[in-house]
Amino acid sequence: MRLRKYFITATTIAALSAVALTGCSSDHKSGTSTASSGSLTVAKPDGAAILATQINNPFITTGSGMSLGYDRMIYEPLAIVNPVGKNETTPWLASKVEWNSDYTQLTVTPRKGVKWSDGKPFTADDIVFTYNLIKNTPALDLGGLKLTEVKKDGDNVVLNFSESKFVKQGDVLQVSIVPEHQWKTIADPTKDAVKDAVGTGPYTIKSFSSQGVVLKSRTNYWGGTVPVATLNYLEYNDNTGLLRALQSGETDWAQIFITDYQKNYVDKDPKHNVFWGANVLSPDMIVVNTTKAPFNNVAFRKAVNMVVDRKAHAEQARSNAGPELKSVTGIPQPTGDQYIAPDYKGQNFSIDVDGAKKVLTDAGYTWKSGALIDPSGKPVSFTLQDPQGWNDYVTGIQLAATQIKTTLGADAKVATPDADTWFANMASGNFDAALHWTGSGSNPWHIYDDVMNSSYLDQAADGKVSDNFGRYKNPDATALLKEYAQASDDGARTAALNKLQKIFVDDVPAIAIGTHPQLAQYDTRKFVGWPSESDQYATADPTQPSAVQVLMKLKPAGK
Repeated sequence: MRLRKYFITATTIAALSAVALTGCSSDHKSGTSTASSGSLTVAKPDGAAILATQINNPFITTGSGMSLGYDRMIYEPLAIVNPVGKNETTPWLASKVEWNSDYTQLTVTPRKGVKWSDGKPFTADDIVFTYNLIKNTPALDLGGLKLTEVKKDGDNVVLNFSESKFVKQGDVLQVSIVPEHQWKTIADPTKDAVKDAVGTGPYTIKSFSSQGVVLKSRTNYWGGTVPVATLNYLEYNDNTGLLRALQSGETDWAQIFITDYQKNYVDKDPKHNVFWGANVLSPDMIVVNTTKAPFNNVAFRKAVNMVVDRKAHAEQARSNAGPELKSVTGIPQPTGDQYIAPDYKGQNFSIDVDGAKKVLTDAGYTWKSGALIDPSGKPVSFTLQDPQGWNDYVTGIQLAATQIKTTLGADAKVATPDADTWFANMASGNFDAALHWTGSGSNPWHIYDDVMNSSYLDQAADGKVSDNFGRYKNPDATALLKEYAQASDDGARTAALNKLQKIFVDDVPAIAIGTHPQLAQYDTRKFVGWPSESDQYATADPTQPSAVQVLMKLKPAGK
């Protein structure tokens, strides 16, 4: 659903949906109790190293606070943009947000009656300080906001941008707001751990150790009574360890991939255990390095695209956690049905080995003893890589390698480096192919931006890119992405998106292989009110900006 509303207030959002979105009014009270009670344990499978150093700085995405997600309960955004459901925007630290018609200016009305956890009042000055900090410190501009001016206008704050932010509304609105009175003395906000975390959120840090992080609820939170008194954040070494904790009830809330999730999690306590894959506009793709053989040849990319088995990927790699990816545009369905160009309505992926071989033959490829030989006379060989322990992704590349080898005769290998090495390889281009996710938003722009925007190549630092890892160059695609982002009406955006889909289908800059739902697991033994397939007010991922919204929507079970 397109975000067409320029003027968004707490009252507007409440009227839009019957889910009684949290935090939309300053007199909001959560749950039915008058005091916080109980506890929840939240966990990740990233290993003990995350807890080796306490880093509460919300701009350090690899720090303990952002990796585990507990920073989401301390620092809050101006508003929360829902990537599922009605794609609504919920004002949070703002009581009102208003975009101009071309999304180059945002006017924010700060919420009244909010206090920082140290007791000082939250004001418009904190908003101005936070966005100026981003404006004046390029390393903090994680969302590419490109701010030109931040100023107060009466009781409001006005943000001006050098380009339209229609496609990046979430990046703008979901910035963690930090307190000026604390951060103005921080010498280097890109590196400071900010161990004394001061936020507007419903929790403060009670303790931090190598064993975990404990948050305690505030009694003076602006959003009313915090339903859960204590949050315990833990780290497990891998998915297997975390799954055991979920099965035993040691952990209540997590975000991992679970093979055969029905049998291995839900059926362990079918009354209370919930596994939900929120179907966002974010497909998984085999990202291919278009700067070197064999994927610098569009014929080979097309052939591979024609033989990978997406049904097998959905069933075996993803355990049907999300729907099979069918549209040749790479746009997940049914979420993205409205965006699929007329030329591609009903055009679905299908396995066509004979057609793939014809594409290769026409391009000068041959076979010798069953092995595929490229037009220069060399055997076609490449390696698919994803991190060891990422079970769904490793299974995905193993399936693809087998399919490509058996149908086309290419020597497709699989490598499983550690995660740090893999991330470095992707950024530097030291890879042939890898299964990777794409960005998500309320429209498909992020899908194509991630794999077709050559602007990322122009912005490379020391040869490392932050996106478009396949290093695909197409001036037309880059221009269309910019045209879509800066368009002032739906008609212009639709025209640009339709052309982008044609480039994606014809030139295969990456190979869309599966949907990438935002996964989450939780139980309802102690608390209810979680988002779900039937109540999509947010995703249930505890590391997302909406985690605080989910928390404040909970209420004790049985009350």
